[in-house]
Parts: sequence; C-alpha cells; structure tokens
Amino acid sequence: MTTVYTRVASPLGELLLVGESDSTAEGLRLVSLSVPGQKGGAVVQGGWLRAPELFAGVVAQVEAYFAGRSTRFDVPFAEGVGTEFQRRVWKVLESIPYGQTLSYGEVAAQVGASGAGVRAVGTAIGRNPLLVVRPCHRVIGADGALRGYAGGLERKQLLLGLEGAACVERVAGTGG
Repeated sequence: MTTVYTRVASPLGELLLVGESDSTAEGLRLVSLSVPGQKGGAVVQGGWLRAPELFAGVVAQVEAYFAGRSTRFDVPFAEGVGTEFQRRVWKVLESIPYGQTLSYGEVAAQVGASGAGVRAVGTAIGRNPLLVVRPCHRVIGADGALRGYAGGLERKQLLLGLEGAACVERVAGTGG
C-alpha cells in the first residue's frame, strides 16, 4: 500500500486528506482528514504521493456535505488505526445522526465507561484522525456547551451550524 494525499478547499480552510491505496480509487482507504492548524493533524511526509484522482469520490462527498446536499459519508477507513478503546468510541461517533449531538458522558455510557471514563472518551475523541467524516464535532458538554475540538471550537461551531444543531450558540467559557 502507498500513502497518498490530496488537498481540498472548504469553509474550514484547506483540508488535507491522507489515505492508503493500491493505486486505484476502489482500493483507497482514508487514514486522515485534517484541517489547518489542527492539534495532532497530519502533515505531508516525504515519500507520500499526491494523487487527487484517487480521492475524487471522497472529495465529492466532502463538497456535497459543505454545500448542504449530503448528511452522511460513505468512505472506507483504513483498518488498524487507533486502540481498541478508541475504535469503540469512534464507532459511537459514526452513529450520531447529522444535526444531532451527544454529550461526552453519553458517549462514555455507550462504550461502557463511567466516571473517570468520560475523560478517556474525551481523549479518544481528540485523537480521531478523521475530522468531519467521523463526526466528533457532534459531541458536546453535558451542559450543552461546545467543548474540545482538535480543529478549534470556531470550526466545531461552524460544522454544527451547518447541520442545524441546536447547541451552536453555547461555546464553553463565553457565558452564552
């Protein structure tokens, strides 16, 4: 497998899409979707192949999402990424419907973590390498406030606003 990448413009800034491929679009598995300045985001490495043609289907889905024409992604992800616990948390993220939110505590309950497990869930969510397509932006504080997003709270607010989620006015620490 070859590591391939492309960039695509979006309302969040230029997205970096990274995948593993057998050199066919059908063989592409998405590894990462990063926004500029993202904490822990991917950075193009020597030896990676720029291959926008392999990402045409993914890019079309991303563009449709931002244009309001699509509410879900059908993208194959690379296997073996993350710990077993992270993958359980990420599976919950994938189940959160467009325009809806869950609290960190609700996600923790769904994976069988409680108490201090909420912090572990927050850490797992923060390590999600597939922003937007694996919708970690749909997880909010128990009080309904927007909290913790590797791409920045402004981007989380933009994504939830795009989806019409009710909580977009409540950014943690702003009093509102």
